[in-house]
Amino acid sequence: MNTLTTAPTQPANSLIQQLAREMMAFAPFAQMDEAHVRLFVQGSEQRYFAPDEAVMNPTDGPVRELLYIRRGAISGTKGLAQLAGGSFLYESGDLFPISAVIAERAVTASYLAREDCFVLALPNAKVQALAAQSAVFADFLNRRVQSFLDLSRKALQSQYASKVLAEQSMEAPLSELVRFAPLSCDSATPIRAALTLMKERRVGSMLVLHPDQSAQGILTRHDVLDRITLPAVPLDAPIKDVMVSPVHCLSDGHTAQDAALMMSRYGIRHVPITREGKVIGIVSERDLFAMQRLSLQQLSSSLRQAPDVDTLKTLAPGIRQFAERLLGQGIQARQLTGLISHLNDLLTQRLLDVLATQHGLDKSQACWLALGSEGRDEQTIATDQDNALVLVDELPQDETQRWLAFAHDANQALDACGYPLCKGNIMASNPELCLAATRWQERFAQWIGYGTPEDLLNASIFFDLRPLWGNAALAETLRHSITAKAAPTPRFLKMLALNALARTAPLTWTGAIETHDDGTVDLKLRGTAIFVDAARVYALANGIAATNTRERLLAFGQALGIKPREYEGWIGAFEFLQMLRLRVQTEIAEGRGDPDHPNRIEVRSLNTIDRRILKESLRLMSELQQRMQLDYGR
Repeated sequence: MNTLTTAPTQPANSLIQQLAREMMAFAPFAQMDEAHVRLFVQGSEQRYFAPDEAVMNPTDGPVRELLYIRRGAISGTKGLAQLAGGSFLYESGDLFPISAVIAERAVTASYLAREDCFVLALPNAKVQALAAQSAVFADFLNRRVQSFLDLSRKALQSQYASKVLAEQSMEAPLSELVRFAPLSCDSATPIRAALTLMKERRVGSMLVLHPDQSAQGILTRHDVLDRITLPAVPLDAPIKDVMVSPVHCLSDGHTAQDAALMMSRYGIRHVPITREGKVIGIVSERDLFAMQRLSLQQLSSSLRQAPDVDTLKTLAPGIRQFAERLLGQGIQARQLTGLISHLNDLLTQRLLDVLATQHGLDKSQACWLALGSEGRDEQTIATDQDNALVLVDELPQDETQRWLAFAHDANQALDACGYPLCKGNIMASNPELCLAATRWQERFAQWIGYGTPEDLLNASIFFDLRPLWGNAALAETLRHSITAKAAPTPRFLKMLALNALARTAPLTWTGAIETHDDGTVDLKLRGTAIFVDAARVYALANGIAATNTRERLLAFGQALGIKPREYEGWIGAFEFLQMLRLRVQTEIAEGRGDPDHPNRIEVRSLNTIDRRILKESLRLMSELQQRMQLDYGR
């Protein structure tokens, strides 16, 4: 055996400063105090591993030290689990095996040096001592993916700084926006007195509070006409007679974006802010508009009030522009895709209202279903259509044809608004997807009870359905039927899982990122779709009604008693891949990138942080598939 491998040495004093500076090019050392980085170096031993030499094995027992790779690469292979893509490559700047060190257990992979490797080995006791002194180091060990995500968002904000100059981040907590106590009164205050105070203070709202300072109601300047003037309510009447109640509130821990989304969702202009149930301030649309030049409330109001399809066509690009600006502010992927889906919902709902009126149809007779990414509230900037229609039972044939004509016009209009027609014809205008409620239940029963793997491959996105417009009860009944039938049908779950395992994480046998010939990775087909498929299987298996991938991963992780660090890692990895997709699509919208491949990213174009977290995300994806392989692949 190579004597250099078995004869570890401590770095000489003359090398400590050089090694510390070298390490500070990588996370988490770049964010740590230099004195703490020097402690890592001083406490470490230098080691060398020759090509193909064993570094660690499961049979070695509990891991006794954390390794930092100075030069070279080390590959970990997961034994039998390699069938699910278990190889992973650690390179210069990486720390490993973090999970085994924290849990004081043996590694689950066999690690080999792929080339000449030089490492620093820090004993576990010194790892714990350093974590006690450096909060940055401790946080990185416990939140590896989340720490990388934070760094990635900061880099993205810096990259887009010129676009958001002088604008605050919509990620700001509402506590930062509360500058003074809101104007308030009790429920017995006369309307005249309340309006007089509003005029004197030049504010647009009056909050009505309970004695415990919780919100009871609100009266805004925009309510005066409908609630006081036109009904001719006497100004001496108490404000409780005309206030709006209940009041939509948020806590001071929510963000400005949460407030913007609430205003858009409920068509309101003021949101009271609470702390431990007591109102401490109020945020208005004007406050948010000062932060964000393109107002979410303005855009959503315009969508709701659009008189015709042509107007919606002109408004649709604003949704994508709004998303691009928020991306530049570093907003998290789950919030951004949720916002995009919300605005797309508003556009679609208004479009369907307009067309239903033109066709003379009663919306209570049908329900428009959002499928796929829209059904999951996960739409990105580049998204096509996936939808269907559920009709009430015993509808006459001529009425069914009228609904088909309506669906055809809706699909064409959505296409004109920038949502391309589905190439697989998963659209409501397809007669096979415009069915009575009973027919839909029979179809799902067939898929669950007798469907072939190919049937389920084509039908998987239908299990992400969400009611978007019309009679929501039709969809809810269908969803309950699906949940009841899926969980107790092992054959269905096994085939769904095997379909999901057909695509593996794009990692080579050595654990490096596997790319196409042009150096790109498809972030959807071999990225987010793998998380989506796995989350769907486990949600259906555990009777989880949620369709959103984040909510599914969280729910089944908790239901199965999985450690939070594990399922939070899956969520972080999924959201990072979503963010990379959004960035690629933003570049295409700006005239850069390939519009024919809106989900492919060139790996070498990524900065060091993003390349590392991409690889970490793919590793976590592989681990999730390994779990599914063990649960359903045997």
